[in-house]
Formats: sequence, structure tokens, C-alpha cells
Amino acid sequence: MSFVNYHTKEINCKIVYYGPGLGGKTTNIQHVYMKTKADKGEFVRLNTDNERTLFFDFLPLEIGEVQGFKTRFHLYTVPGQVIYEASRKLILRGVDGIVFVADSQVSRMEANIESMNGLKTNLEEQGYVFDKVPIVLQWNKRDLPNIAPVKELSGKLNHSSLPEIEAIAVEGQGVFETLKLVTKKVLINVKSGLE
Repeated sequence: MSFVNYHTKEINCKIVYYGPGLGGKTTNIQHVYMKTKADKGEFVRLNTDNERTLFFDFLPLEIGEVQGFKTRFHLYTVPGQVIYEASRKLILRGVDGIVFVADSQVSRMEANIESMNGLKTNLEEQGYVFDKVPIVLQWNKRDLPNIAPVKELSGKLNHSSLPEIEAIAVEGQGVFETLKLVTKKVLINVKSGLE
């Protein structure tokens, strides 16, 4: 849940990029960091020996104001590997919005499904109702050969009619569209909470 500081007139919201390992979560945040001209915080990245993200990437990003409050989004990624399940749960704590980054390659469908099931379980264990959390699905790596059709990805991963965006994160395609959509959904929740 977003943190509202009435003294400083600031709302801090947490968006988590979730999905299978090497699906493009970190690539999304790196692109946002490199292309954002606004005042932004430090990009923190912790890696394991094999260069996969172990904990999170963090990027505070100011988007605008809601009812006179400055809004700041903190972007995180979770480790995609199943062995870091405890870290995933920890990073999801206090989440305001989620971008689920699916790897479009046919060979990664099982990993996508496993990750989506893990997301649902982790949210429920923390008291969230999956269908009430602002979530956007990103079908990443659309430029690669042997990718699943969007209809198939949707049929296997989108059982809640969530918004979907096709992306090629390494080229920046769909990255800001995804971020804009999830922040819009989060801000609707925040605004209703302030009223």
C-alpha cells in the first residue's frame, strides 16, 4: 500500500516487475532509468555470480501530483529464479502495482506459468486479492524467433482480463507504455484512497 506523508505532501508508490528469470524485468527498468530526464534516484543493482538479479533494482521516479501531493514511484524487480522465493515475497510486501514481464518464447511458456502461479500465491499469502492489485502484463521479446502468439500467452496467463502490452525491452519498445499504464492504475487507487 502506498505511503502518504502528509507533512511533506508526498505519496510513495511501489511498483514491482515480476516474471521468470531472464525475461526482461531488469532490462525494462534499465531503459526507464537511461531515458528518464526527471530528477531520479540512484539505480541500485545486486547481482549473483551468474549476473542474474538477486534482490532488486530500485529507481525512484517522480511522475506528477495527485490532489496537491507529489507522487514518487519506486521500481523494483524480483529475482526470477525459483530458489529466491523468499526474496520475491519480501519485495512484494507493500506493493501498489505489478508489471508481469512474460518471455514470449515458446520454450519459456512453462516458466511464465510457474512464475504467474507463484505471483498469485505470494500475493494471497500476504493478504492481497489478486484481482484488486493493479497489474499489467507485458509480452516481452516479441522480436525473437519461435515466439508464442499473443492469443496463446493471453489464454495461458491472463485469466483476469488484465491489460496487455507487447514489448521488445532491449529496444525500449513497449517499456514506457507499460509503465504509464501501471502507474495510471496505481494512481486511480491512490486517488480513491485520498478522497
